[in-house]
Amino acid sequence: MLFVLLLGALIWGIGHLMRVPVAARLNMLGLLYVVVLAVQVALPEGHPVREMTGGSPALWLLLGAGVVLVLIYRAGLKRLRGRAEVVEAAREEAKPREHEGPFTDEELERYARHITLPDIGGGGQFALKRAKVLVVGAGGLGSPALLYLAAAGVGRIGVIDGDTVALSNLQRQVIHADARIDMPKVFSAQAAIAALNPHVEVRPYNRALTGDIAETLFADYDLILDGTDSYATRALVNRAAVATGRPVLAGAISAWEGQVTLYDPASGAPCLACVFPEPPAPGLAATCAETGVIGALPGVVGSMMALEAVKHVTGAGAGLKGRMLIYDALHGEMRAIRVQRRAGCKVCGSI
Repeated sequence: MLFVLLLGALIWGIGHLMRVPVAARLNMLGLLYVVVLAVQVALPEGHPVREMTGGSPALWLLLGAGVVLVLIYRAGLKRLRGRAEVVEAAREEAKPREHEGPFTDEELERYARHITLPDIGGGGQFALKRAKVLVVGAGGLGSPALLYLAAAGVGRIGVIDGDTVALSNLQRQVIHADARIDMPKVFSAQAAIAALNPHVEVRPYNRALTGDIAETLFADYDLILDGTDSYATRALVNRAAVATGRPVLAGAISAWEGQVTLYDPASGAPCLACVFPEPPAPGLAATCAETGVIGALPGVVGSMMALEAVKHVTGAGAGLKGRMLIYDALHGEMRAIRVQRRAGCKVCGSI
């Protein structure tokens, strides 16, 4: 058994030195466990390999049961912590915040280029200061969106994501850094935002978005930015946003193409289910990990999301209500198509 434990420690140590993500290292240890258990069951008693790897399956079964219990406990604890974060955020709502007061001299200088812009001005900048924006996902799209929202002076920025920073993220997820590999993405994003603009309030939610918290969480924000890459999560965001009457700026990317639109049935725009009433067929909506993605593309699309968020909050220009902006990076082309609400939509049809 000592041999197997040493082998596991070696796998973990080499993985750490090579900066293999924690999840991948855990998968390798899980595979090692399955192989050892198979050896214990398949080989007869007294076999040298079986003796070298513990001599009995009972020990490994007990160890596996212990690990499962620990994982169940941690999952339950994380679930309770996530609910507590949402409740605490609601309590904090009543407290006075810096972003609710007048501009300081430093803020006036920081946002001078906005304030002198006729379409924004002092009133628009103050609207940004009072705005509360939630970003779902701190990955490729969330990274530039979070940075530009913070730089623009959005008073409260929430970010929810249950993942940790991995080396493969750094090709495109520019809010994270090499020194923060294995750190939860929301805390990495919080550190980057604090370094960029200490005048904004950041609320990190280190957990996946689930149906039991989505509506409560969304109710604390004025605008939702959806930067996720899963249809199931997008559909969850859409349902919660419709239920709470919150507009959603949604972005999506794949390989060389990206799109941005505003879902807002409360103001006449369609919701996600109006445009995409059914989930895509298997293989037609692969993630970036499966298809690959050019590194600068999420920077372009995520920046568009932040720009549209600023326009939405300040009322500047023409937004994307009823339109979807499609960007083809490979051929350098961009076009906008009309989208509209669908009669009988199963999500927003009753609004």
